[in-house]
Amino acid sequence: MAKTVFVCSSCGYESSKWLGKCPGCNEWNTFYEEKLSTKTSSSKVAEKKMSTPKALNDVIGKDAVRTHTGIGELDRVLGGGLVKGSLVLVGGEPGIGKSTLILQICDKMQGEGKVLYVSGEESAEQIKIRADRLKISNENILFLGETDIEVIENHILELKPKLVIIDSIQTMYSDEISSAAGTVSQVREITSRIMRVCKGNEITTIIIGHVTKEGNIAGPRVLEHMVDTVLYIEGERYFSYRILRGVKNRFGSTNEVGMFEMQNEGMVEITNPSSVLISEREGNPSGSVIVASMEGTRPLLIELQALTTPTVFGLPRRTANGIDYNRLTLLVAVLEKKAGLSLGSQDIYLNVVSGIHINEPAVDLGMIVAVASSFKNISIEKNTVVIGEVGLTGEVRAVNLIDKRLKEAEKLGFKTCVIPESNKKLLKEKYNLDIIGVRNVNEAMKAVGLK
Repeated sequence: MAKTVFVCSSCGYESSKWLGKCPGCNEWNTFYEEKLSTKTSSSKVAEKKMSTPKALNDVIGKDAVRTHTGIGELDRVLGGGLVKGSLVLVGGEPGIGKSTLILQICDKMQGEGKVLYVSGEESAEQIKIRADRLKISNENILFLGETDIEVIENHILELKPKLVIIDSIQTMYSDEISSAAGTVSQVREITSRIMRVCKGNEITTIIIGHVTKEGNIAGPRVLEHMVDTVLYIEGERYFSYRILRGVKNRFGSTNEVGMFEMQNEGMVEITNPSSVLISEREGNPSGSVIVASMEGTRPLLIELQALTTPTVFGLPRRTANGIDYNRLTLLVAVLEKKAGLSLGSQDIYLNVVSGIHINEPAVDLGMIVAVASSFKNISIEKNTVVIGEVGLTGEVRAVNLIDKRLKEAEKLGFKTCVIPESNKKLLKEKYNLDIIGVRNVNEAMKAVGLK
């Protein structure tokens, strides 16, 4: 009788019996039965070789050999290009542009060598239709519609391509594991075998992964630990802008982000995001303000829009799009308590233009100014940028990387910047800007003409 074990599909926790709630991740109804394989895994080495410790000082380091992808924003996030023999995991929601971006990489690497595109989801005809739409014509791109890892391994060893694409890891399976494709054990085994084959032959590999409804890569968490680089493509599906973010990178920084726009010809890189994000700003309406947010080490000037209207119900409504709802309610309370604005009978709506999501606290002061501007129906000067974190007592706290934010504002022609007083005291460079330092929300509202 074959032995079985129950495995959590969320975190990989194993149990000898079925459990309703996983002790590892506290998720409900995630256990499934899996038969233990009696076959000898190909990953096991027939003869064990004794390894000996080596002094770290005696190890001769060598620089990673990188291949430029031909897409500047992607190279920026990767730290200069794809490292030879590395394993890159790309995740994102359905329809966000993962396969489109990967197919563009295959075309841009023309002349570097053969590219093997392995797909378990789409047929060759479907890939060809997308390639024609993207105007991709590269004789070195080879397509393989296969889900059996053993067949894929044989083709990789036979062709010795420069780049291998696996689309997607959840569709691949191994006969040595009795469970279905996409389960924890299958994903773990498939990734391990791909890593062993490609690293042993110095073949760069890009794996496309599905995400769960929470936005995490589907499958075991060990998947992200095994690969060298993890990239996420973020953005609203019905907006054209996409942000490529590195959450893990063994060969570079994880502070870099790349920005793209989804168009008919594919993912088009945006080299100057700030100018694009504020390009459609017309007139000077109340409730509109420009803030300087940091995406990694890149400053972005983004427009915030607020709207306040008298509520028709007993309970006023608060709505935030592109920003944390709880942060909005907190700052509204600060406005009521410290600035004396009667917002208890007002519906308040806050929107980040262009579908961008902002999580950093440096836009707090901009949110307060936008809400106060709409409530008082007083417009903020169009050439003004507002930067600062706001505390519960109404104080304006210092933010990091203030110099980069000010340089971006100066480059785009803004004239006035409202920043924390503590940041202004530490400025060493001179800017062609009227820099106003504020210590609390009342001083900030006075600086922009709201008091």
